[in-house]
Amino acid sequence: MTVTLADVAARAQVSPATVSRVLNGNYPVAAATRERVLRAVDELDYVLNGPASSLAAATSDLVGILVNDIADPFFGIIASAVQSEIGGPGGRAGGERMAVVCNTGGSAERELTYLTLLQRQRAAAVVLTGGASEDPEHAAAIGAKLRRLGDAGSRVVLCGRPPADGAPDSVALTFDNRGGGRRLTEHVLGLGHRRVGYIAGPVDRTTTRHRLEGHQDALAAAGLAADPRLTLHGPYDRRSGYDATVELLRREPALTAVVAANDTVALGACAALRDRGLSIPGDVSVAGFDDLPFSVDAVPALTTVRLPLYEAGARAGRIAMGREEEPPGGIATVHGELMVRGSTGVPGGGS
Repeated sequence: MTVTLADVAARAQVSPATVSRVLNGNYPVAAATRERVLRAVDELDYVLNGPASSLAAATSDLVGILVNDIADPFFGIIASAVQSEIGGPGGRAGGERMAVVCNTGGSAERELTYLTLLQRQRAAAVVLTGGASEDPEHAAAIGAKLRRLGDAGSRVVLCGRPPADGAPDSVALTFDNRGGGRRLTEHVLGLGHRRVGYIAGPVDRTTTRHRLEGHQDALAAAGLAADPRLTLHGPYDRRSGYDATVELLRREPALTAVVAANDTVALGACAALRDRGLSIPGDVSVAGFDDLPFSVDAVPALTTVRLPLYEAGARAGRIAMGREEEPPGGIATVHGELMVRGSTGVPGGGS
């Protein structure tokens, strides 16, 4: 049965005129109403009738890049690398494509909204970056949406993100977050630390789980039981690192090391330690993850796991534009490198 504009209006509880305004983009509509209409379009898999439907299989010169937070260097580096590769041979208008960076703010709802908009714009390619939500309902919706994008002719590439269930044609360049997390904690344990705090990311993200699993793997291999009191979750930001470190010190005054889920969180941890008169690494060692540009310039320089963010983003861009072959099976694992610097040392002994 064909889905009509009136069906979409009924599902979104708005008038057909409002649906038309949202879909045509030629009239201001409140953000909440717009999202409700686009969600109804997605749920009903509505496709425009008339001349527009004949273009459904065509693709435009648009490339969508979805990021959690463009202000975070992790995502900025990847997005910049993708954009550097989207021109060149094969594109129209002199070989150029137009990149649109979609900032989701970590919102699963916003992620689906942007994908719906990119589908309607017949995007030539879509690159999703960073970890995915582990909510089963959202994961299923994302898989279905990516499959529709692929069926409509859009290339879909996941960069730093696990493969999406239900989207067999998408390509995944997956970071080895679990392996990197294990190597990082192995390094800290190898220095002699046993009271180690871990500051994890948001509880519902794949990156959070995989890095935490790597940390726990290293503890288990060393014969140490993971102490749930010494693992705290929060956003991937400096404030989270600061507050979590204060709480870890309250819970365990004998703490000698903090392993953070990313470098930004690690900087917050360093600030909290300094504010309490503790030296790094003399009193407490600190380690991060990602090797963002500021990490080597921190004082002391931050021990971390270097992910080849720019290289991965550039590869994702080339695959999205059809200028590089897809990896076997559509999945490639991108490994990190342990970077040992001045922020970690033996307990009570400095670097």
